[in-house]
Amino acid sequence: MQSPIPTVTDCPHHADIIARLPSEWAAWPRDESSANSHVLEPNKTPSLFKKNKLCWPKRSVVFISDPHADAVAFEDSLIAAGVAERKKKAGLGHLSLTKKGKQSEIIVGGDCLDKGPSNLKLLRSVKQLYKLKARVTLLAGNHDLRLLMGLLALARKKDVGNQHFFVRMGKKVVPLFREVFDEYLADAHWDKKIPDEDTCRELLFPGDDWFKEFPFHAAGFLTAEGIDREVRKMESKNHSFEKHCLSAGLSLRQVYATSLKCQQLFLHKKGEFNWFFRRMELVAKRGSFLFLHAGLDDSMGQMLLKSGTKYANKAFHRNLKRRDLFSFYYSSIANTFRTKYRDADLPLTHRGVHAIHKAGIHVVVQGHINRQQGQRITIKKGLVHVEADITLDCHSRTAEGLKGHGIGATLIGKDTGIVGLSCDYPTAKVMTSTELQGIYGQVL
Repeated sequence: MQSPIPTVTDCPHHADIIARLPSEWAAWPRDESSANSHVLEPNKTPSLFKKNKLCWPKRSVVFISDPHADAVAFEDSLIAAGVAERKKKAGLGHLSLTKKGKQSEIIVGGDCLDKGPSNLKLLRSVKQLYKLKARVTLLAGNHDLRLLMGLLALARKKDVGNQHFFVRMGKKVVPLFREVFDEYLADAHWDKKIPDEDTCRELLFPGDDWFKEFPFHAAGFLTAEGIDREVRKMESKNHSFEKHCLSAGLSLRQVYATSLKCQQLFLHKKGEFNWFFRRMELVAKRGSFLFLHAGLDDSMGQMLLKSGTKYANKAFHRNLKRRDLFSFYYSSIANTFRTKYRDADLPLTHRGVHAIHKAGIHVVVQGHINRQQGQRITIKKGLVHVEADITLDCHSRTAEGLKGHGIGATLIGKDTGIVGLSCDYPTAKVMTSTELQGIYGQVL
């Protein structure tokens, strides 16, 4: 078998990237670490599998998820995947597509925002791919949509369902606000028409009655575990959000002014980042593979079976335009970019898995659950999942004891199978088409 490891152009600008990547490949390791997973045994292929043939994407896919505002990690991962190169200039924003890059599809698996260190540069790196005419699919992540919900809630009349969405963004959004304030407002008269500190606090934070009223508002819509989790999360964020802003050098007046600027940048037609939410999709089906940020539930399984992914993506954008933010954010649609298959999440049962398989979806490729030793393939809820969040951003890596920024990508194609490439694992992980078919056969 020809080496499945992508070829990185040998030039001075790529030397550091090449030095951190594995130079050899090996079979995908078995993993028993998750209570929701099964040991992968790719040797047995039940006869039933022959009636449910696995279809590979027509075009090779490079999946990079959860860059979390680390533009260096994102661009280095594109280079590591062999789809981009930096021949003429070092530094961000100087990529060009390779021959493989022009032929492949790049799927960004969500969570472009939050944590830092470079939210705005990361967005500009993604935009650069569109300018290069790359085939890019941008998926919705929970951190991306949390910003949107916070900005929309601030722009609309407060109600029990939406008034917590701004503070719900939490400390991880603060680096973005710091960047926006420094780049767009610091040298301007930002404080014109901005109310005093107490009024800004009242505008940004949920009212005192929210904690009593929300459980009744959410009853019948969220599970009991989901309501309890939401209230506890908000109690913590309500106490700490202002402190995190002050630690970053932002008063609540500055936060409010920055939020108005973010509305202009992301929501207005002429805003620099207006394309970001407009181009976003919920799911992408390529062959038998479904790409998304987090996971599925029974309702989404039925939607995919009856109406397909085009309908799901249209429903996603239609719901974003609704005034009722609560109904959207706690719906099956939003569960797709939020779930971790916890009791608090909407359930995926054998009924939903059956519908998903019947819809021709046999493998889910996701981000959202970060791995410290590269990608993992596992069977969750009776459905094959490729977990492809490999902890790229340097802030998360520092907190988890990993060095520098992350580099890696998940490559999916008929010729190479599934290749997990990560600077944190000594070899590239390779699963051939035959091996994957054997695993899929186990769940039927």
